[in-house]
Amino acid sequence: MSVELRDSMCFGCSPQNPIGLKLKFIHDGDICRSYFTGSREHEGWPGIMHGGLLTTLLDEVMAQWLYERDIMAMTVEINVKFSKPVPIGQQFAVEGKQESKKGRLIVLEGQVLLSDGTVATKATAKFIQVKNSI
Repeated sequence: MSVELRDSMCFGCSPQNPIGLKLKFIHDGDICRSYFTGSREHEGWPGIMHGGLLTTLLDEVMAQWLYERDIMAMTVEINVKFSKPVPIGQQFAVEGKQESKKGRLIVLEGQVLLSDGTVATKATAKFIQVKNSI
C-alpha cells in the first residue's frame, strides 16, 4: 500500500511546510539516512542541538525506513539515549534500520553520528502497523 504524501505538511520531511525540517532521505541497503545541520533556532543549551529535536530526527528517519517499504505504521514508543552533545552548525547523519518484526509490531533502531563518525545519540522505537495497510 503506497500512501500519497504530496500535499502533506509533515514537520520532518515536507518541502511545503514553512517551519519544517525539509529532510531528504537516502536508502542504502537496510539503512535509511538523512543529514542535518542545526542552527541557532534548534538549540537547547547554547551551541548544542536540542534533545527533543534530535528525537524528532530519529523518529523521522525510522518512519521513513518504513514508508520506503510501503509500510504504514505509527510510533508507539521511542527510547533515546544521549551520550555526546551534537554541536550547532556542523552537519551530522541520522540513520535508522529495522531490528525486528513480530506481527504488526516493528522495532527499529536509530543513531545520530557526528561528522567524525562518533555515535552521539541512539534510539529504539516501536511502531505498530496500521491495520488497513497490512
